[in-house]
Amino acid sequence: MRRYGKHTDEDDIRVRPGRRGSRPRTHTRPKHEDAAPGFVVTVDRGRLTCLVEGRTVTAMKARELGRKGVVVGDRVDLVGDLSGARDTLARIVRVRPRESVLRRTADDTDPYERVIVANADQLAIVTALADPEPRPRLIDRCLVAAFDAGLDVLLVLTKADLTPADPLLETYAPLGIRHLVTSREELATDAAAERVREALYGRNTAFVGHSGVGKTTLVNALVPDRQRATGVVNAVTGRGRHTTTSALALPLPAAEGTTGGWVIDTPGLRSFGLNHVDPSRVISAFPDLEPGTADCPRACGHDEPDCALDAWVAAGHAEPARLYSLRRLLATRERHEGD
Repeated sequence: MRRYGKHTDEDDIRVRPGRRGSRPRTHTRPKHEDAAPGFVVTVDRGRLTCLVEGRTVTAMKARELGRKGVVVGDRVDLVGDLSGARDTLARIVRVRPRESVLRRTADDTDPYERVIVANADQLAIVTALADPEPRPRLIDRCLVAAFDAGLDVLLVLTKADLTPADPLLETYAPLGIRHLVTSREELATDAAAERVREALYGRNTAFVGHSGVGKTTLVNALVPDRQRATGVVNAVTGRGRHTTTSALALPLPAAEGTTGGWVIDTPGLRSFGLNHVDPSRVISAFPDLEPGTADCPRACGHDEPDCALDAWVAAGHAEPARLYSLRRLLATRERHEGD
């Protein structure tokens, strides 16, 4: 029986546990050797939808991951309830090393990178030929980010029924970029959609583009059993309205003799900052020009009077149009253009 007042002694003193609890903390984390591999298909307000052994599982990031971000395309390890049943929640305990990361910043002065998608190996830049008008500077910025991330590029031009594609294609011809041209009527037929799918089979392809260019309409044609909402272009501003608010990875239906692939639809872009890109890495996308940089001055920006690339091109080692394209892309890194 506990005593009070002057009749108490040291055995009656109550010792309260510390604020962190009575159990000593340890830095030893569980190894989670039984964790199951998964693939992140979408992220929404802290909840991550993952594909685990063919099942769709909702998960959250485990505390031991700290500030490490998890994005669409990440390959992860999960523990907990992996049944995929309603109202169940698993935990992501590991993010496996990424093979590629497509990033952007809000503008060219923003020091904070935003990861758009992980583990993509191809970037499909979607732009309309009209309604809304093409934005070549935004296309250039997406190209720089793709080259920096080591992604192959596919230029997809939509709404060819409104205006010819040749003028815009001539602008990018020196870059040697693969391209596809589609119209709204074509996408209503599966034959046209299959023509686009052929460039995507066996690849993890991220689709980017500003709002209203028909990006999500194209994705819906490619993966017809997973329809996403689409919008219209504002007749006054000429800009599209955001209908895709989060990135989503969709499995590409596999045709006979193909290995399928993944189509990753992303929200429409209004800007594409490149503050994270080292300009010296852009030259790697121009293998015909890269040897000519051997005689460049130290820290050459490749747009200076004593740049060795001018003599390299003048000697016939590469086409002048290629050097012009390189310098145009490098210039996009040095200034922020909203259009």
